[in-house]
Amino acid sequence: MPVTVGVAKETAPGERRVAMVPEVVPRLTGPSGIGVEVLVESGAGTAAQFADGAYTEAGARIVDRTQLLADADAVLIVGPPDESLIGGMRPGQLLIGLLRPLSSPDLVKACAAGDLTAVSLDGLPRTLPRAQTMDALSSQASVAGYKAVLVAATAYGRYFPMLITAAGTARPAMVLVLGTGVAGLQAIGTARRLGASVSAYDVRPQTRGEVESLGATFIELTSVGSGAGEGGYARELTEDEQRAQQEELAGHIARHDIVITTAQVPGRKPPVLVTADVVGAMKAGSVIVDLAASPLGGNVEGSGAEQTTIAENGVTVIGAGNLPATVPAAASSAYARNITALLAHLMQDGALAIDLDDEITRGVLVTHGGQVVLPALADRPEE
Repeated sequence: MPVTVGVAKETAPGERRVAMVPEVVPRLTGPSGIGVEVLVESGAGTAAQFADGAYTEAGARIVDRTQLLADADAVLIVGPPDESLIGGMRPGQLLIGLLRPLSSPDLVKACAAGDLTAVSLDGLPRTLPRAQTMDALSSQASVAGYKAVLVAATAYGRYFPMLITAAGTARPAMVLVLGTGVAGLQAIGTARRLGASVSAYDVRPQTRGEVESLGATFIELTSVGSGAGEGGYARELTEDEQRAQQEELAGHIARHDIVITTAQVPGRKPPVLVTADVVGAMKAGSVIVDLAASPLGGNVEGSGAEQTTIAENGVTVIGAGNLPATVPAAASSAYARNITALLAHLMQDGALAIDLDDEITRGVLVTHGGQVVLPALADRPEE
């Protein structure tokens, strides 16, 4: 019998993405696909504007959740699932998604207790060339960076480009992007296309060339050394480094109309780059979009996930930690291609196989055989 994969409907508040889209289904089921059967939970793609009928026409089968969990060998999701999905899965099933295991210990324990093989695209070794087609973090960050600029432009009460009219000249908006990973670079490019004057900062000095190639100015701080970490990520700065960084950034931030923050450290609380005092020093009408906003906090002091506040001086702070969900069709299409590439990697001779000697598989594997196998979690002491 062919391998069966099931696409579950997302249940998190505000989550509109889906793990598989109709246009990608033939890559799984078609003659040139990887030879699997696709089940889709009824209504899974509705919020992303993909109707059940479109999946059927593409070769998938629409089922309810009970049948999906009973028949699927692997269950595909976008974000961390709810308890009912985990509870309905059977031992040995694969769960594949962006599980955020480092910040979801209860989910990881539940997967191990249920003898599920949990695979999280968060852990993909992104520097490996053969892993690039599976890089869901990058694809979703690109969507977030693009949408962040549109969110900022909507909240900003002036023009982005310089305009010369009979009524006078409007200067271009001054945009500062903090963090120049995939999201930051996409934000820079989008803001430049809208005509803004853009500057950017990152603790990794090697990103300067990418910033300048997009027509932005790279800000170099003298108080903080390189913050480059492993795997292309930024490392977590020490308290003294963070304090020096905040103090030197303060003057740059206050001069800008729009600030977009993207700095995150995997599995850690996001670093505070913009303090309340700095927000208070910005001009009325300025806008900050915090892409790192989460229940743990964000890059802006006091910001929260999906929360918009207006400071006393008229500065708007937008906590936007899940912007890809607000561009669901594009984000889902990119994610579906990523997860299909990973599925193909996990297939051997027509069956799903977990090769513990493979570097990609080791990176994404969270639980297997009833055990937590992700090194960052397996080595933690029991609480």
